Amino acid sequence: MLGVFRRKVVSGTASSASILGKSWRATRPAASTMAPCFASKEEVLVHPGIIGNIRSIHHVVHPGGAAYSKPLREVMTSLKPYDTMPTQSRLFSSGSGDLVDAVVPFMGESISDGTLAAFLKKPGDRVEIDEPIAQVETDKVTIDVASPEAGIIQEFVAKEGDTVEPGTKVAIILKSAEGATAPSKKASEEAGSPPPPSAEKVEEKPKPKVETTPVIEKPKTASPPPQASASEPQLPPKERERRVPMTRLRKRVATRLKDSQNTFALLTTFNEVDMTNLMKLRSEYKDAFLEKHGVKLGLMSGFVKAAVSGLQNQPIINAVIDGDDIIYRDYIDISIAVGTPKGLVVPVIRNAEKMNFAEIEKEINTLAKKAVNGTISIDEMAGGSFTISNGGVYGSLLSTPIINPPQSAILGMHSIVSRPMVVGGSIVPRPMMYIALTYDHRLIDGREAVFFLRRIKDVVEDPRRLLLDI
Repeated sequence: MLGVFRRKVVSGTASSASILGKSWRATRPAASTMAPCFASKEEVLVHPGIIGNIRSIHHVVHPGGAAYSKPLREVMTSLKPYDTMPTQSRLFSSGSGDLVDAVVPFMGESISDGTLAAFLKKPGDRVEIDEPIAQVETDKVTIDVASPEAGIIQEFVAKEGDTVEPGTKVAIILKSAEGATAPSKKASEEAGSPPPPSAEKVEEKPKPKVETTPVIEKPKTASPPPQASASEPQLPPKERERRVPMTRLRKRVATRLKDSQNTFALLTTFNEVDMTNLMKLRSEYKDAFLEKHGVKLGLMSGFVKAAVSGLQNQPIINAVIDGDDIIYRDYIDISIAVGTPKGLVVPVIRNAEKMNFAEIEKEINTLAKKAVNGTISIDEMAGGSFTISNGGVYGSLLSTPIINPPQSAILGMHSIVSRPMVVGGSIVPRPMMYIALTYDHRLIDGREAVFFLRRIKDVVEDPRRLLLDI
């Protein structure tokens, strides 16, 4: 920007604006923030395409350079009017505030990106440090994007539905902005609204009327509506249907389950378990168990211990095929399938063979709460050598579960139903549960599968076997 100054003595009635042409207009001097003014009580020339006051003098000042003198006509011809000047505006401003970026955190070793599912805050909302402002949905879990500093959300850089990677900037936070406020939406709308249209209206000349002879139309007979053929199905209208995109978690679950069906030679074997003794054990010791360990005694810990015993007796159930090799695992990590509102997740109980009933119950409760709340981490779901799925909590009587890759088998639990059973030659009611084992028949033969399921039945029906290791 050039600042031009001239000291002069006005004489006569000639205006300097008329010398420079009609594109210049004469105004009185006013305070200008764009260029300094050394003269007073003199005319100021303003060009419509140049911001700032340009006085009719001979001294020219370049930014960062020294002042020099040139003829006024040469100075004016060298100036190039700018149609527009770039402007910059901030949604929030604070004298001592700093801008910080909220970015997507690290999501796990096996996860490279995710989908920005939803924003938990709005621009202008105040947030505290580490307060979640958005959620990123991955193939396995939903991760929160937290605010790095306490302040006010200036703007969101990303949009809902965008694919984001770790380190992607999601929002801009203005920290230390107690007094900062968002500009009025009404004011911004008024500033951007176009000027009202001119009040002048052009009168339209009336068109001459042309007399026409009325044409009498013959009445048409209403044609009957077309009848659908008997072979065409009557489909419901599209207005009664809704199309909703699948979440990343749901797409991931669908892909893995279909891959399981396409890869494994799935086969399921069944058995039934008399739950009388395990339920009696739970009823007798639940109060003492709760008082000592601070957690309730459930049925799941009994099945986990039974599964550990079965896997130790049949190690092939705990193995997996890898190419042309078989990998035998010397550890037992039990995956527990948990249904959540967002989809199915499978947290893992590590080294279950080293845990007692109380430790298993505590770990199950902790992982289940995290899964339902959406705070479970990727590491808590990675791995696993065997899965237990309890469809009985939803009332399932019988099912054929699908293997969770890269495992080789899965145990399905079902609802407990009182059924008449023959015990000691007499028919008595017993609480019975059907159990199912789906396994990869490429690796596991029917003999090992049946022996494993029979071990589950024996341990659950008589938990004393665990103490005697028989």
